[in-house]
Amino acid sequence: MKKRNIFFLVLIVALMMILTACGSPEKQKIVEITSSSPGFWNHYFVYPLSFLIKWVANIPFIGYGMSIVIVTILVRFAMLPLMVKQMKSSKAMQALQPELNKLKEKYSSKDQATQMKMQQEQMALFKENGVNPLSGCLPLFIQMPILIAFYQAISRTSEIAQHNFLWFDLGNPDPFYILPIVAAITTFLQQKITMIGQDNSSPMAQQMAMMTYIMPIMILMFAINFPAALSLYWVVGNIFMIVQTYFVKAPEIKAANAKKAGGKK
Repeated sequence: MKKRNIFFLVLIVALMMILTACGSPEKQKIVEITSSSPGFWNHYFVYPLSFLIKWVANIPFIGYGMSIVIVTILVRFAMLPLMVKQMKSSKAMQALQPELNKLKEKYSSKDQATQMKMQQEQMALFKENGVNPLSGCLPLFIQMPILIAFYQAISRTSEIAQHNFLWFDLGNPDPFYILPIVAAITTFLQQKITMIGQDNSSPMAQQMAMMTYIMPIMILMFAINFPAALSLYWVVGNIFMIVQTYFVKAPEIKAANAKKAGGKK
């Protein structure tokens, strides 16, 4: 495995550790989130989301299970413009990948002068095509704090653990492992649909292909041991992402299907 792939994997693992608060709820004390919880993060991120979950849950005939579903969808809709921008930026970078590969071949020498020349030509290529190589990262950096805060709002709202939804208790792991399995499957489908239309030979596509199989396994392992409320959050968020990605990438999906159909003839 190349060093960059190892680094990419370490980042993903670190993110998952943050999301899961570095351990199972049984092994650590979960600090209840309230309006008086100290700190900028608690006051402006975690508590508002916890308050929203409780407010929606108190609507007649809703309850905490449906509240998590509804608030997850609301949060995803709020972040939709950022997600679309990220996908478009990724698509633009993908279109330039052949030209970037040519520059890497042209400036294959690793000396500093050659690498600086390659970077200059890369920046000129980006400018010529109106592509900002950092624009795809900004939406991700904005999204992740919101998703982490939402995750913590669920785990730090004690009322959630006292209710059940469908066949499971929100505060305990799914006894039949249905939610963890669905969470893993939807994570896999989300990764696969995201990769449609990408150049499989590019380093980014290779990293994505690797995570297509690693992420579902990680999600499954965490979901088996964590409260079902968190698994529900993962499942709903994944389904939303699958639908969103499908509509955003509809032309690419149709082209890929047409290519497969043509190859079978």
